[in-house]
Amino acid sequence: MTVTYRPLPAATAVARSFAITVGLSPGYTASEPERSVAAAVAVHTDWMWEKITAGQPYLPGVFTPAVISYAWPRPDHGGVGGCAAEPGVVFSGEVSVLYQADLTDGNVVSLLNELAARFGEALDQTRVYVRFRDATWVLEAEEA
Repeated sequence: MTVTYRPLPAATAVARSFAITVGLSPGYTASEPERSVAAAVAVHTDWMWEKITAGQPYLPGVFTPAVISYAWPRPDHGGVGGCAAEPGVVFSGEVSVLYQADLTDGNVVSLLNELAARFGEALDQTRVYVRFRDATWVLEAEEA
């Protein structure tokens, strides 16, 4: 049997891609155990379930394991700093043209910030990196 696929007329829109990148190593030392991709997935599914049961919008997506490589300057050492790499995860997706076409960009940004903060808190991260369409920003934990 041959199956034919056709585009749905109402399912075409400008792509609204997003990504949240978060590390899986807590803090800046190796004293705490590394978190897992499964832990990040659990944060997302719990968040999505809260949204669904409250009748609120949510963002489905894909989790990709990653290695985050970075460097930092140290002004107290003549500008010489350090560099490191840590395991991480990238949660990415597209705003669904079938199920979330009514979400404004502002709604999506709010959802991304909420979810990114959840990832940061649950995975013990100082910073979480967010991208939506052609914009990118960093959420940073505030000292309590």
